[in-house]
Amino acid sequence: MAEAALFVLFALFAVAAPLVLYSLVRSEAEDTDRMSREEARERVSRERDDRR
Repeated sequence: MAEAALFVLFALFAVAAPLVLYSLVRSEAEDTDRMSREEARERVSRERDDRR
């Protein structure tokens, strides 16, 4: 009986863990800033100038 309980616990974890990780990654991706290629070039140029 203990083996069955461990198997069920393992099966639940095997299904739940990827779903939790997926939801965390998806929510993190939604928080990122979107910018055009030109805006990205300007930002990199400014950051390079600041380092000098």
